[in-house]
Amino acid sequence: MFKLFKVPGALPYIVVVFLNAFVDLGHKIIIQNTVFKVYDGSTQVILTAIVNGLILLPFILLFSPAGYIADRYAKDKVMQFAAWAAVVITLGITICYYLGWFWPAFGLTFLLAVQSAIYSPAKYGYIKHLFGKERLAEANGLVQSVTIIAIILGTFAFSILFEILFVPDSNTNNGLIAIAPIGWLLVVNSIFELIMAYRLPILDQGDQQQGFSYANAMSGKAIKNNIQPLIRNKIIRLSVIGLSVFWSVGQILLAAFPAFAKESLMITNTIVIQGVLAATGIGIGLGSFLAGKWSKGHIETGLIPLGAAGISLGLILLPQLNSTTAHFFNLLFIGTMGGLFIVPLNALIQFSARDNELGKVIAGNNLFQNISMLSFLMLTVAFALIGFKTQWLLIMTAIIATIGGLYTIYQLPQSLIRIILTAVMTRRYKVHIQGIKNMPSSGGVLLLGNHISWIDWAIIQIASPRPIRFVMLKSIYERWYLKGFFKLVGCIPIES
Repeated sequence: MFKLFKVPGALPYIVVVFLNAFVDLGHKIIIQNTVFKVYDGSTQVILTAIVNGLILLPFILLFSPAGYIADRYAKDKVMQFAAWAAVVITLGITICYYLGWFWPAFGLTFLLAVQSAIYSPAKYGYIKHLFGKERLAEANGLVQSVTIIAIILGTFAFSILFEILFVPDSNTNNGLIAIAPIGWLLVVNSIFELIMAYRLPILDQGDQQQGFSYANAMSGKAIKNNIQPLIRNKIIRLSVIGLSVFWSVGQILLAAFPAFAKESLMITNTIVIQGVLAATGIGIGLGSFLAGKWSKGHIETGLIPLGAAGISLGLILLPQLNSTTAHFFNLLFIGTMGGLFIVPLNALIQFSARDNELGKVIAGNNLFQNISMLSFLMLTVAFALIGFKTQWLLIMTAIIATIGGLYTIYQLPQSLIRIILTAVMTRRYKVHIQGIKNMPSSGGVLLLGNHISWIDWAIIQIASPRPIRFVMLKSIYERWYLKGFFKLVGCIPIES
């Protein structure tokens, strides 16, 4: 994976990804920690959910323009514009800190999220242009790992500085004034991000033919047109569903776990709370790194069912644990399984999308993920208002994750078969995959071999990021003990 840094422009891009996540998280941590210190119980859960909701809402509202901008203009230029916006917004946030304006600072969370919503399709669409199809999974693993490292470092850095500077038993406004110097850390990192954005190579010019109709956008017609690439492509559609369920479960976990830890484990120190939650991030980073390592030259879709099963198991165990150490290692496990789950799904979305629709597809992915996350947050708020115990919220989360995992495996059975084949075949054969860039991302593809053996079908299934529909003799297909399996994986029977 580290060979990816040799790609021209890779280092500035990775630095931009790191700093973008670091800055976005920093302000969120400060606001959440202030809420944690000042409020308790359902009020704390509700305000935490609102903070997360403010971060998610722009990805829904700006879905159409974000996708249009990423496809219409060069992606490096879009990232430069977004970096300028980050500098201005972080300066505004810092001023609010010094003046003790809690609610304006709370509201600026939304503006920072608007910047991220415009940024995201260009940032993730740039991966395909920079690293190419063959390295999509590796590059996504690297990007996800770097993002998680930024989140973990940001969580600890901002929480430690917050605990040092925050005045005990103060209200929200006085609390912000006390921690105001932390704002300059946001500003400095935003400026460095801007400098790195100007070092990105120009890899695309954008699609000059694309237009944007404000009338269509206001009427909802643009949304309908822009989600078509997601709906018509089954792989993209199912990948988006899988990612939406994963991140929605994560939102419930982030909103409910601090209150659960406060009630059940009597933890009141924000560093400890954020440290335990950071285990999830460490795990996602580790899982993403492993997913990238195991996907050299191809997209290892066999990790999808493995990750789904692991997430479900960890969430089932979560409400039953009663020590900080046990929760740390369990969340580490959940995160690792999550990393294995999301990297191949993100790579499949980028691989399957047409180049001139890549921005729309990624913006659409953001749209569905954030609608799902916002819905789950509203559900969390509703349960908190009626006095629903956080322990039951976590149990409900485990049930949702299990159902989502089973649905993904049912709809993508070739991913389950692939991991079984890989485990069996690699005991005797070493598979080295080349030429994935030559396989079209969409449309029909006919693969012909110059000979037939008993293992060709398995090798092709292991190598291909797209589902393979094998043709076989009807007499074999119709055998009662095999037909169910062949039908599940989409085999096509023919007469001899």
